[in-house]
This record gives sequence, C-alpha cells and structure tokens, in this order.
Amino acid sequence: MAKRSSGVLMHITSLPGNFGIGTFGKEAYEFVDFLKETNQTYWQLLPLTTTSYGDSPYQSFSAVAGNTNLIDFDLLEKEGFLTKADYETIKFTDDEETIDYALLFETRRPILEKAVKAFLADADQKAILTTFEKENVSWLGDYAEFMAIKESFNNQSLQEWPEKAIARREEKALADYREKLAEVIDYHKVTQYFFFKQWAELKDYANKNAIQIIGDMPIYVSADSVEMWTKPELFKVDEKGHPKYVAGVPADEFSDVGQYWGNPIYDWKKHKETGYAWWIYRITESFKIYDVLRIDHFKGFSDFWQVDAKEDTAKNGSWQPGPGYDLFEAIKKELGELPIIAENLGYIDEKAEKLLEDTAFPGMKILEFGFFDVTGESLDLPHNYTSDAVAYTGTHDNEVVNGWYDNLTPEQQAYADAYMHRDSDEPITQAMLRTLYASVADTAIACMQDILDLSAESRMNVPNTVGQNWKWRMKKEDLTAEKKAYLKTITELYQRGNN
Repeated sequence: MAKRSSGVLMHITSLPGNFGIGTFGKEAYEFVDFLKETNQTYWQLLPLTTTSYGDSPYQSFSAVAGNTNLIDFDLLEKEGFLTKADYETIKFTDDEETIDYALLFETRRPILEKAVKAFLADADQKAILTTFEKENVSWLGDYAEFMAIKESFNNQSLQEWPEKAIARREEKALADYREKLAEVIDYHKVTQYFFFKQWAELKDYANKNAIQIIGDMPIYVSADSVEMWTKPELFKVDEKGHPKYVAGVPADEFSDVGQYWGNPIYDWKKHKETGYAWWIYRITESFKIYDVLRIDHFKGFSDFWQVDAKEDTAKNGSWQPGPGYDLFEAIKKELGELPIIAENLGYIDEKAEKLLEDTAFPGMKILEFGFFDVTGESLDLPHNYTSDAVAYTGTHDNEVVNGWYDNLTPEQQAYADAYMHRDSDEPITQAMLRTLYASVADTAIACMQDILDLSAESRMNVPNTVGQNWKWRMKKEDLTAEKKAYLKTITELYQRGNN
C-alpha cells in the first residue's frame, strides 16, 4: 500500500447509467477521472464475481467467473456485436437510484444472446475465444457447463438438481449435456470473454491514470457453486455432496441468533494435504484482475463459527480451528509478498490478532465504531490507530454516516462532535471525512455515499437480511463541484495526494 494515500469505496453496480445497473462503460471511466481529479490513489470495489441468492456479491456461482450484469452494451455496440436498436428502447429500471435485479434478469439476457450470436458469426472472434478458453482452461469450461446445466433445471440449486448422475459429474451424463447444451455453454463462455475484456480495459485506464484497484475476495463460496460441483472434496459434505456444516457468526449485540450465511465449510485438513493449492490458485486469479486484495472475514482463518446445516439460525454453532498462518505461509512461499488487506472486523480475539500480526497484513479500522464507546478507549478512534491501518468511515455492511449519526444516543453524538471539533454548521459527513483523512492511518478509504452526503436510504447492505440489499445507485448530479473540491482539499491538506 502507498504511504499517506486515500481512495473511495464504490461498487461498479452503484454507478449511474442507462442500463439499470452500473457497468464497465462510460460512467466507470468518468469515475476514474473523478478519482484522478480529486487526487485519490485507490478505487475499492466489492467482489466482481457472479451474484446468486439475495443478489449478494458474497454469494457467487463461481469464485472466479465475472458478473455479466456489469457488461456494457454501448461497448458491445462499438465492437459491432449489437446495434443501438437492440437495447435503446428496453426499460431496465423504474427508478434510477435502485437496481431491480429481477427485471435485469429478464431484460439483459436476450440482448447478450444477440451479441454472442454476432460474436460467434465472426471467424476472427471465434479464434480470439479459443485463445481465451486456453488461457482460462482451469475454470471457464466447468463454469459454463455448470451454468448451462443449472439453467436446464430451471435454475435450481446444485443440491436440488433432479438428475443425480450429472450432479455427481458422471462421464456419460457430462458428455450428454455437453452435446445437448452446446449453444448455452458457448453463451456463458462468450459472455465471460466480454466481461474480462471490458474489465481489463477499464482497469488499464485506471492504472494509466495512477489509480489502483482494491478488489474484494469473500472467504467462502456458495453451496450452489461450480466449486461444490467440481471439487466437493474441499468441503465438509455428506455422501450426497450436500454441506454438513455451514458458515456464519454467533449471536452478538446486533443479533440474538447470529448471522446464518449458509456457505459450505472448508475441509481444511484436505486443503493442507494439497499444499493449499486451491487457495494459491484463487489468490493468483484475484491478482490478475486487482492491484490490491481485501480478504473478507479474516477471522475465519484463525477460527470459524461452524453451524450444522440442518439448523435454521447460527445460534447453535461452535468455534473450530482454521488453518492459521500455515495457509498464508504457503501462499507467500509460492507467490511472495502480496498487497493484501485483512478484514479483521467483528469478534476479534487474541488468536485472530496473532494471525494478523504473523501475516503482517494491514487490518481495518471503522471510524463509525469508535464513537459507540464514549470513554475514548475504542481502537477504532484515530488516536488509537497505527500507521499501517486501513481506515474507513464505514463499509458496505455499515450505515452511511448520516444514518449512523441519527441513530447515536445524544451522549454519543455530543462525544463525536467534541472529538471531531465539529462546528454546528458543518455536515456530519464532512466532519467524519476530515477526521478520517487527518488520522495517522497510512490509507484512508471513504464511502461514496458519505462523500455525496446521502441519507440512510443509500445504505448498501444490512447483514443477515435478504431482499433489499445491494440496490443503491448514485445519481450523476449528486457529485457536485463542491463535493469534489472538498474531497480534493482534505486529500491534499492531510498529505494523501496521489503525486
């Protein structure tokens, strides 16, 4: 990580634009321009992988494949794979500030199918696809087959597939489905090519403008994933290939029943036997598309909360030992020192702190957390930061600053105001950004909603809830000259400029 630097947390899906969801198109390039204009160094994203249950980027059909909702139609039109008439009259949303995933599911596929057909009709493009397949042989074919078969079963999850022979990947069944679903398999291969081509070009533009991309890697994969289909031995599964145990976190002050995530638990003994080969591979793939990598739920590598899959909540689970430093020693031995941020939030005990110390990865500090305790002892207050920390106003899982402040007690509000030397006419968002950027932490990351001074409704995710998350989009007009100027001012005032 760069010394005394800053950046913005803003997922691609939240960008403005004409397609009902943020994409890799014009508005993404303009966002890079904004970061450069305000002298930032980093653009932090949520996972770029596919979304499944609850539209969460932390529940993916694949640990590697990209989210095809992010493919930009205007870029496909420029390459000759679409005409504007193919998509200009399509209604992708009823509200430009909210993503309607169900509507996108219906409207985007026919357009992408047209683009795929045009792509495959060009012999030169088919040759490019062959090269892409060879370069991604470790995952592309398996993913395309998994998705095609899943769709043939009306998108049922892997555990519900009615034909057990293909769920078990028996050779005859695989051969039959490859022949029967060849066209759909090609669709998934080509759309992955579109995704990675458009992303590579956007990332290249960012890097040429001195902006680095911080990516995000969930610790777990989904039960309904290609990894569970092709590598069930890496997970704790029963004889039918169903998860015996699932992940979550125990009850705490925020939830009486904990958080039931439902992701299958890794068989860490098996991973160790393979020299952690899959993890080394996964990290390698991540650094092909990111400059810096945030690893989600770092606590789960020291020990993790394991819940019987038959349970309905995470309340009745148990702590189990994770791989510890052994995993990261293997990764470092194979790949060297890597720019990794550890998401060390939640229940962090001595064991988790020791793992963070052993890896020497920078951890995270959340400024919002610091003001819950009015004694001044919170480690999330800037006077307790260390320089190697990566400090945030909040993350995608927290309230935006305006919502957070409104929900503080009067005592907590008074403490926060006094701590930040906040004037009565200073917006709380500006006070928080100013305090964050003034901190000793080498890296400061601001949420875009806080830069825009948005209300509580712009929150990205409420953990342990499904249905109303991951929907927020910014309006282009919200990013005013005044807000840009303020961000640039505090960036340069506190020596975080990208020079």
